[in-house]
Amino acid sequence: MAKFTLSTDSTCDLYHDFLTEHRIPCAPLTFTVEKNGVMEDRLDNFTEYGQYVAFYNELRSGAFSRTSMLNYEAHLSHFTRLAEEGAKDVVHFTISSGLSPTKEVAKKAAEEVKKRFPDFRLFVVDPLTATVGQGALVRIALQCRDAGLSAEETVEKILPVRSHIQHFIVADDLNYLKRGGRISAASTLIGGILDIKPIISFDGAGKLFVLAKVRGAKKAISFIKKKMETEGPDEWGLVYIVHTDNSPAAEELAAFVRARFGIEPDVSIMGPIIGSHVGPGAFALGYVSKSGRNAF
Repeated sequence: MAKFTLSTDSTCDLYHDFLTEHRIPCAPLTFTVEKNGVMEDRLDNFTEYGQYVAFYNELRSGAFSRTSMLNYEAHLSHFTRLAEEGAKDVVHFTISSGLSPTKEVAKKAAEEVKKRFPDFRLFVVDPLTATVGQGALVRIALQCRDAGLSAEETVEKILPVRSHIQHFIVADDLNYLKRGGRISAASTLIGGILDIKPIISFDGAGKLFVLAKVRGAKKAISFIKKKMETEGPDEWGLVYIVHTDNSPAAEELAAFVRARFGIEPDVSIMGPIIGSHVGPGAFALGYVSKSGRNAF
């Protein structure tokens, strides 16, 4: 019997079926789509692949998506439900504190739940990442849970791994990064003309930054391959590839990982939260290495 409940918010970009199969309750973040002058609030709770594709096609057709952090009431509802179902120790993963204050909101909600359920204990893990990096940490925590480790032992094992997750995120359309304040309008204009592809990563504080700029998607993929050649995955053997409806780029990277490292990478489509900021056509790769984040 598991010694704790494993929980996450939806920016881990793990599929609904996987979360359900492995008994990982997920708190969905919210986003708002503006289309033809109409605003619609939605939950990041897709259950089918086609829903992801439809979302990115909406963006391609001119819709605009804004994101917001998971609010206090949503956290309170999520943790209350877990406590009512008998959960006592809960290891919960939020989106990076470098992107959102969700971690602190989760802690406050847990304090309220504890008033009704004194045995309820929440261990919040700030992954200092999101999407594939956060998903990798959730998977490692799953292995710990299923191996019989306690909540404390799992958190102790997870925390050092965070700084060893390498990230390479490639946006196809710079306008989405401009809307999110990541790059200037001038850089967007020049980058669009020159087909510049910024390669984005997470720094040690869990904030996004531009690691490099290359011309064209092919050079972006070559950049990622060269980085992996410098230092590949460590003994965990975890490689994750995610895309925003760009299967060809994702599969090219997957084929390289299989051939070069003998590892079958996990390939998935990105959810709408981070996807709103990078737009359709993006792709990303993450893995755990021996060296620290961005150290090579």
